[in-house]
Amino acid sequence: VAGADPLDLVKARQAGMMMSGALMGGIKGAIDRGDDVKTQAFAARTLAGWARAIPGMFPDGSNVGETHALPAVWSDRAGFKAKAEAYAAAATKLGAAAAASDKAAFATAFGEVRAACGACHDGYKKPDEHH
Repeated sequence: VAGADPLDLVKARQAGMMMSGALMGGIKGAIDRGDDVKTQAFAARTLAGWARAIPGMFPDGSNVGETHALPAVWSDRAGFKAKAEAYAAAATKLGAAAAASDKAAFATAFGEVRAACGACHDGYKKPDEHH
């Protein structure tokens, strides 16, 4: 990311956030259908990997263009990193439940992932009229 064009970083992190949303939608569909949650292990691992990458996608100087990030991303780095770490921990738990084919634990962990996403968005993302 060092030396990357700040506008490219904005596009990359927006694509990552859209990917995260798509994976979350697919996971919710699998839960709602009663699918074998083991089929969602890759999606859960992908969410955990993305969560761990998030802080690095917001280096100083990347608050440019059509970003949806609030200034708090840069002014409260410790808080922002803590929210990303909570997301990663919840997604890792989701992956473990998927690998174990534990539908109940998977559904609970999915709720924790959603809560972690929302907690970060509440403090670090501009309100979105689309949600």
